[in-house]
Formats: sequence, structure tokens, C-alpha cells
Amino acid sequence: MRKTFTTLMEPLPGTGWQADFRGYWPRMRDWFLSEGLLARPTEVEVRAALSRHMPELVGIWERLCGLAGEDDIAHRFLGLYGRPRIIGRCSQAVWLGKGGPALLRNYDFEPQRMMGRIEATRWFGRPVIAMGEAAWGCLDGMNADGLVASLTFGGGRAYARGFAITLALRYVLETCRSVAEAAAALCRLPVAQSQNVTLLDAAGNHALVYLGPDRAPAVSDGLVTTNHQERVTWAEMAAASATVERHAALGEALAAAPDIDALAAALWAPPLYVTGPKTFTAYSAIYRPAEGAVDYLWPGKCWRQSFDAFAPGQYEHEYGR
Repeated sequence: MRKTFTTLMEPLPGTGWQADFRGYWPRMRDWFLSEGLLARPTEVEVRAALSRHMPELVGIWERLCGLAGEDDIAHRFLGLYGRPRIIGRCSQAVWLGKGGPALLRNYDFEPQRMMGRIEATRWFGRPVIAMGEAAWGCLDGMNADGLVASLTFGGGRAYARGFAITLALRYVLETCRSVAEAAAALCRLPVAQSQNVTLLDAAGNHALVYLGPDRAPAVSDGLVTTNHQERVTWAEMAAASATVERHAALGEALAAAPDIDALAAALWAPPLYVTGPKTFTAYSAIYRPAEGAVDYLWPGKCWRQSFDAFAPGQYEHEYGR
């Protein structure tokens, strides 16, 4: 299985975003309508939700709708509100030792279902580098103020009409300057599913935010998270994803690692590194906010991007070898 990762530098969504969306939308449309159109919010409901909770993004959403063309279903999808559920695996840790602060993460998913687009944006004047997903959301990223944010599925069954966490992450990276500001923003947003978000800044301030439609938000100073929250609430998912085992292994690696390179190496060893048959560790990343740089990693490949040197290009990775 092969997956191509690309870069896109556009301060605001433009022709590059539009070209990518035209290739991405047909398969996403089928998924978006998999439960029927009546299960999805109307364009009016999408606008109302964005206006109430993330008003700064309404103009960007309108711009995207214009680029997508006269397609009501695409406009509804682009709200990233009330969409079908998604469940994945991830592992991430905050490193505060020599060479830090840094956020290290594995993103485990089906590579063919990812966008695979590394983006440099500046929607509101603040530079952001992120692994884009869901057209205008992101899986992880960093802004020029030194704020890093990265997501994992939180391991709960609950689902409600709320925002995709990918859009919530994009929102805090584009609008927030600090860990405290980002945590407060995340805690007031209605999310569709159980989610964990790790936050870090260039000074080493950090937070682990637990979110879900069936619980009150909680903020802790935890350094490690996988796919459960304070405790396992969905035993079948926990067993299938080995979230408890991965959490223990990553915690042990963090405590024992003499340096950041040793911790990064642990991401490529079982049980943290996932090798199929459907779900793979699609990529690893090390965000270094004090340097304004991020290393996207695959075995044998390190692709660095930074605010000082964001490079166009692409990388194709073959999974299963």
C-alpha cells in the first residue's frame, strides 16, 4: 500500500486547496452520506453552529464554499459539524528533557483515507504548519507563537452533533497564542466524539485536555496519552487498539529515554508502531516549538518543515514492508 504526502503553502485557501478538494471530495461525499442526507445538518445549521462557537472561521468557511462551487452537500460537509463518526488510534508524548520541549506522536489510521497534506497557512496573520485533514481541519500542528496541538481518539462510545476535533485543532492553532488560551477554547467547543488533545508551547507549558459529548471537559498535566481518558470505558475498543498497552509502553519509554532520539525510536517499536493489516502508523512527528520546526517521520525518512524553511515537495511511503 502506497500513500503520497504533499505540501501546500497558501496563506488563505486558494487554487491549490481547490485542486486538492476536487480530487478528495468524491470519496468523502460517499462517506458523508453513508447514513443518509437527513442524518447530516443543513447548511443553515452549519452556519449557525460556526457563528455561535467559532465565529472567526465563518469567513474562511464561506471562502471554501465558494471554491467548492454550487454544491450544498459540499458546503454542509465543510462545516465539519455533525458528520459521521471516525475512530482511529494514536500515541503521543511530551518531552521536556534535553532537546525539548517537544511533542512526539504516532498517527495510526488507514493511509488511503487520509489527505496526507502538510500545510503552511496564515489565515489571520499567524503562521501555522499542520498535517491537514478533512479539507480544512488538521491532525496536529504548530503556530509561530510556539503553540503545538495534537489529537487522539478518546476511547468513548458517545456520539452527538458537534464539531470534528480536526476543526477544533485548526481553530486553536489559528486563533490562540498559549496553552492556557487553547485549553480554554477547546473546553467550550461542542465536540462530536470522545477526544484527547495534547498542548505544548516553546516554554514547556503543557496540558492534556479530555473532551467528549457525554462528559465535562477536563485538563490535566499528563505527558502521555493514547486512546482512553482517565479510565477505559469501552473495553472492546481498548482491547482492539491495545490502548492500555501502548500507554504503558510509551510511559516507560518516556521515563527511561536518555534523550529525545531514544524516545523517538520507541515510536517505531511494538506495541506503538502499527503495521496493518488495515491500520498502519501512517506517520510519526516530532514538533519542536522552540525551533519553530517539525520532523515528519517514516522509517528511513525524515521530512523537516519549519517557519523559516517550508519546502514544497512530496514523499511517497510504502506500508507493509
